[in-house]
Amino acid sequence: MTDAPTPITPETPTDLPRTLGELRASGHEFRTVKEELRDNLLQRLRSGAKRFPGIVGYDDTVLPEVERALLAGHDMVLLGERGQGKTRLIRGLIDLLDEWTPVIEGSELREHPYLPLTPGSRRLHAEMGDLLPVGWLHRSERYGEKLATPDTSVGDLIGDVDPIKVAEGRALGDPETIHFGLVPRTNRGIFAVNELPDLAERIQVSLLNVLEERDIQVRGYQLRLPLDLLLVASANPEDYTNRGRIITPLKDRFGAEIRTHYPLEVELETQLIRQEAALAASVPEHLIETLARYTRGVRESPAVDSRSGVSARFAIAAAETVAASALRRAGLRNESEAVARVCDTVSVTSTLRGKVEFDSGEEGRETEVLAHLLRVATAETFRARLAGLDLSGFTDLVTEGAIIETGDLVSAEELLAQIGTVPGLAKVLDRLGLGDAPTPGQAASGVEFVLEGLHLTRRLAKEFTDDGRTLYGS
Repeated sequence: MTDAPTPITPETPTDLPRTLGELRASGHEFRTVKEELRDNLLQRLRSGAKRFPGIVGYDDTVLPEVERALLAGHDMVLLGERGQGKTRLIRGLIDLLDEWTPVIEGSELREHPYLPLTPGSRRLHAEMGDLLPVGWLHRSERYGEKLATPDTSVGDLIGDVDPIKVAEGRALGDPETIHFGLVPRTNRGIFAVNELPDLAERIQVSLLNVLEERDIQVRGYQLRLPLDLLLVASANPEDYTNRGRIITPLKDRFGAEIRTHYPLEVELETQLIRQEAALAASVPEHLIETLARYTRGVRESPAVDSRSGVSARFAIAAAETVAASALRRAGLRNESEAVARVCDTVSVTSTLRGKVEFDSGEEGRETEVLAHLLRVATAETFRARLAGLDLSGFTDLVTEGAIIETGDLVSAEELLAQIGTVPGLAKVLDRLGLGDAPTPGQAASGVEFVLEGLHLTRRLAKEFTDDGRTLYGS
């Protein structure tokens, strides 16, 4: 019997107040969304608790700016190229909200029981008094998000007249004929607009009052609805996009403009891969480092269009592809364990080509460029990990014409049987973080990495056979 799936929203605790009178008696105090975020962030700052779990590489750069914006009560826009974790960071803000917050039960705009906004809620509040029913929202329900697309309308974001309510006999001028859009429906929460420049400029205008005056206008209705929310947007820097722009009046209304970036160090890139990649097989640390250096090399290559960036998803997908290649070999060769080797990295140059935008002058050379950058990254990792070690035991294996056969179709046991006992192997495996008692798969991964490194540093020859095997020799 399998376990039941975990519900997205936890069940509401039974001991929470259920009427306005009970809520007042409990001593509950109203706080705005921005006050909640400020107070909860301050509490974490003072306790030393993790403020943004899962965010890698921003501790000394982006996160301090985000924290200042939250403490100042500013709406914010995050600017950065694709795959820099902007959406992940925005969604992480939810964790700074109170776990449960009270609302008028059945309220369309999730109004606080102390502050009814719409005519219907005010009428209900006056009629029922302390018996006004109170519901509770979990923090996970207090987040709204819209991917800006050219077909997004004002009605989607702000609202429009509901023809069904008009057909029921209500006057066209009655505010209760309005069907509210995503922004008002996220009242008392956090609303995010992803890729804001893609939103048509006339639609961006509809957000001006939301950000400054905190009211909304729908087809001639002017409702004073003091919306209580934090508005956050993400965008590519204007210098790097031709798809659109953030109109100046809207940009002026954001209190904070924060630039994001890719991981600044190899160690942070490897940490990100380890955290995010769903690996189907074991991928040793030296290969994760190789893929991290590879990703950085692709980003910095003059053959790649720097304006589009190279997403962190490139490195993550590369690690998952390498793991899948190792799992495939384990299945074909009936191996008991699946451990990735250098030969498994070759597959990423073709499968991930679509994730990289090349300059027009490189047309037809995309795979060649990626393959070259992978060799460079492997050589850099080889030098970083094994510099200063005596590797003559490996070169001595082939001094008398012996050939070591490896590759995607050669099992770990077959590879290790060819080399036997090699002087210095234990130190190599230790430097690669494979431990004192590596499994055959781990040992084979270390051996193949050394052979490839010796080839890339011009100490071993290398050839490919027609059936995809790799031959290392003198």
